[in-house]
Amino acid sequence: MGGSDLILAAATGSVSLAICATLWAVAQRRAGDARAKILEGQIDQLTAGASAARASSEAFDCALVVIDEGVARLASGEEALAACAAAFDLEDEDPQAVVEAMIGADPDHARRLRALTEKGEACAFEARGPFGAVSVEGRAAGAQAWLRLTALAAGEAALPTAARLASFLDGVGEPAWIAAADGSVQWANKLWLEAVGAESLADAMARKLSLDPEADALAREAAESGERREIVRRITLGGRRRALKVRAAPLEGGDVAMSARDLTEAEDVREALKRHVAAHDETLNHIAEAVAIFTRDRRLAFHNTAFAQLWSLEPAWLAETPTHGEILDRLRQRRRLPETVDYAGWKAGELARYESLKAQPDDLWSLPDGRTLRVVHQPHPLGGVLLLFSDITDELKLKSRYNAFIQVQQATLDKLNDAVAVFGSDGLMRLHNDAFAQFWNIPAADLEGAMDFEGVVERCLPRLHDQVFWTELKGRIADPDPKARAPASGEARTSDSRIVAWQSRPLPDGATLIAFADVTDTRRLESALADRENALAEAERLKREFVGNVSYELRTPLTTIIGYSELLERMGDALPERARGHLAAVRTAGAQLGRSIDDVLDIAAIDSGEIALEVADVRVCELLNETAERWSRHAESGQIALIVDCEDEVGLIRGDPKRFAQVLDHLVENGVRQTPPQGKVTLTARRALGEVRISVADTGRGIPFHVQAHIFDRFVGRDRGGPGLGLALVKSLVELHGGWVALESEPGAGAVFTCHLPEAAHIETGQRELGL
Repeated sequence: MGGSDLILAAATGSVSLAICATLWAVAQRRAGDARAKILEGQIDQLTAGASAARASSEAFDCALVVIDEGVARLASGEEALAACAAAFDLEDEDPQAVVEAMIGADPDHARRLRALTEKGEACAFEARGPFGAVSVEGRAAGAQAWLRLTALAAGEAALPTAARLASFLDGVGEPAWIAAADGSVQWANKLWLEAVGAESLADAMARKLSLDPEADALAREAAESGERREIVRRITLGGRRRALKVRAAPLEGGDVAMSARDLTEAEDVREALKRHVAAHDETLNHIAEAVAIFTRDRRLAFHNTAFAQLWSLEPAWLAETPTHGEILDRLRQRRRLPETVDYAGWKAGELARYESLKAQPDDLWSLPDGRTLRVVHQPHPLGGVLLLFSDITDELKLKSRYNAFIQVQQATLDKLNDAVAVFGSDGLMRLHNDAFAQFWNIPAADLEGAMDFEGVVERCLPRLHDQVFWTELKGRIADPDPKARAPASGEARTSDSRIVAWQSRPLPDGATLIAFADVTDTRRLESALADRENALAEAERLKREFVGNVSYELRTPLTTIIGYSELLERMGDALPERARGHLAAVRTAGAQLGRSIDDVLDIAAIDSGEIALEVADVRVCELLNETAERWSRHAESGQIALIVDCEDEVGLIRGDPKRFAQVLDHLVENGVRQTPPQGKVTLTARRALGEVRISVADTGRGIPFHVQAHIFDRFVGRDRGGPGLGLALVKSLVELHGGWVALESEPGAGAVFTCHLPEAAHIETGQRELGL
């Protein structure tokens, strides 16, 4: 390449570089002009904003003060700052002086401003000076702190700020909130938020929480009507059922101010009062006395069931709450009030009791139907009068009877020969008879009035000197121990050698009855009777010994006589006919005498209670057959038929077989003796009506009527031979088995002796009972 080419290339490059530089410079200028326009626009906006801020602050009478590095300077609002300085009586309108005046007004203000400048914490308070108050709101922006100062007018100085008002509502102690017209919450204090379980108002609004649906409905009702509303609701708060009085008050703009006051204690007291009143009324309805309560205006406020029943008044009419005078008039018309000549005056006196505040004495009303009422007039604590009517007719009758009973008791005691005195638990003598004064030789005048036990003892000591006796007797009167008050009795000897029997008896009312009796003659008589009883016992012993000895002395020769007579009878034809007849008579008389001796011994054993029964099972039919077999020979010799009539159903009976045989032997012997030849004696046994009846009937001459009443007495049968103890022994032996003997007889028509033996009877000797 030549030189010209190089020069041309260099010139071309220079021109191109110059063109590029020019184009770049043009582009930069255009960009600078555009940015300058943007900055001019921002400056215009900031200027307009500052002007607007200054204008707004001046329009709302507030001053903006900025604190930078501890120095305060005014941003806007010179006139408002002048008003604030005037409130603190400052001549200089310097912002720093105003801030220092606020700090000096209250130490709390310095704390809040320090927290604002150092930590950036927002604050809001009112600073009060000598001539007014200043509302202060502080906010932090970067390293600077801004204060908005507003001088409050005279009327506004007493009004709290919104922050203070919110703090006030948080401290009122009850949930409070502002609800919209539809009932939704718009603002709420801390207690409301705690009640619904919300962390903040935003949380409550987001979750659409509500204290109570009825409270929301109350808010809507108050918003629609424009009037205050309130209700009492039971709401669960903090796990406890609470009674809240919810109030709703319409606000300007359509919102509603809501509050809920806790009335739990008041409602509990009200409910308790209602229950108490209901229980009181129920109690009054169950008592027998008639109760009526009248208000201050003399109208019937309450009456129990007994009141309507006592006066026979219609419940429907009483439910209309008639006045006291109307009730008296109706009772007067029905003749149920005490009859009086001046009813108007009597009625006025009854109604005049409303003017008295003191308790009045009870009245007694005597009604025309014979009843007597006690009437109590008592001022009611809530005003009015309480009337209580008690029917004391029975009480008066009972008291009259009691007084009559006391008089009869006193008269009865006065007729007693024993000395009687009644002492109360306090030791005072309540009652005594005339014999008491005579017994202890005490003048009747000395025993009048309330005399204690010591006084009575002092007057009785001359007759009975034993002080220990009186001390023990006093203990039985005054000692409350049941053992000491147990009934007791004893004897004592007086100074004149009399024997006195005493006894103490506790009475149901706590009193003690003491009785004294002179038993000197009684003891003497008892001693004489004891001596006589000993003598009778000795005579009875001698009688038994005599009977035993006589029996023994008689049986020895009697045995000899009977034995030799039987020996001579065995000689047969060696003896003459006449001699054999005499021997038979001797043997028969000896046998009869032996039986009589046995009867006498049995009677003596029964009288002395020494006889013993050997009880065993006895077959009745066999007993009758054996008896008939024993007496068959004797009956055949007298041409008498001996018949046994016994059914197998009679069975067994419990008793002494030997004594039963003895009874039948006596009855059969008696029947055979009384029956003439060609007659008959019948032994019969039957069971009926819980007993066994054994009868012995004969066809003899019968028994005269005047003898039948004494046929079982001893020695009545003496005219028939023997000592007359047979039938008496029969009666005793049957009764010993728990039975009895009956006789049926007519003169000339024979006799029937019937032994009634019970199937189950107690044997008097203590042996086993009878029974089939």
